[in-house]
Amino acid sequence: MTITAEAKTEVVSRFRTHEKDTGSPEVQVAILTTRIQELTGHLQSNKKDHAARRGLLQMVGRRASLLKYLTRTNRSRYQNLIQSLGLRK
Repeated sequence: MTITAEAKTEVVSRFRTHEKDTGSPEVQVAILTTRIQELTGHLQSNKKDHAARRGLLQMVGRRASLLKYLTRTNRSRYQNLIQSLGLRK
């Protein structure tokens, strides 16, 4: 249910804003989105895994908070991010 180190490195390199960037909102949202997608697939086959469902809801809330922050601070970065991730907004 967690992403591999190679997948995380690929996501970070794709969404970073500069060479040493690992914690910008774009990177955090992209990592959360990949984790949410994997956990959604897990929950489709394991419907009674309520602990994982709670974790999924927490990740969705954290991603929403980061997206709200990005909307307030820099609208163009927000638009580019949701377009590249394919999020509905």
